[in-house]
Amino acid sequence: MTEQLRDIGQRLAALRDICEFTPDEMAAKMEMSTQEYLDYEEGKKDFSFSFLYNAARILDVDVLDIMSGESPKLSTCAVVRKGHGYSVQRRAAYDYKHLAFTFRNKKAEPFLVTVVPKDGEEQPVLHAHDGQEFNYMVSGSMEFYIGEISYILEEGDSVYFDSGVPHAMRALNNEPAKFLAVVMN
Repeated sequence: MTEQLRDIGQRLAALRDICEFTPDEMAAKMEMSTQEYLDYEEGKKDFSFSFLYNAARILDVDVLDIMSGESPKLSTCAVVRKGHGYSVQRRAAYDYKHLAFTFRNKKAEPFLVTVVPKDGEEQPVLHAHDGQEFNYMVSGSMEFYIGEISYILEEGDSVYFDSGVPHAMRALNNEPAKFLAVVMN
């Protein structure tokens, strides 16, 4: 268990308590078993963005409230300089940089995502969350899985999709793939 996973789990439990949901009620809302949900709260299970996004929607908070414990403060403009952004490193294969982490009441969640190649990985685990998503390939190439189909995306390619359909990405050619992901409610 990493310190970041433990901290996110503790914030998740605190927000659930504030909303007066039991673990059973929260698990039902998240459409998973109570034990699986508690594994997240205890920092035993790695968080997918889909999980965080769905939990934030249910708890009526910003995703960043769960990820960092800090509520966004700006409402007119938020500038994030190159190489900065709120970093979330959930799994070895994915690095997320939130690009609007200081902006309050966002209608979209923009991330710069880097997917690194994973030895022996065939198809990654697919996840789903409410809303729609737009991904624009900045560099590298990846296989984008959605439902039963997949596409090869190269630099300059983009995909807009219903994020309620299970989806995932996998870097190709033994090189990192970097893309802009914009998740919309």
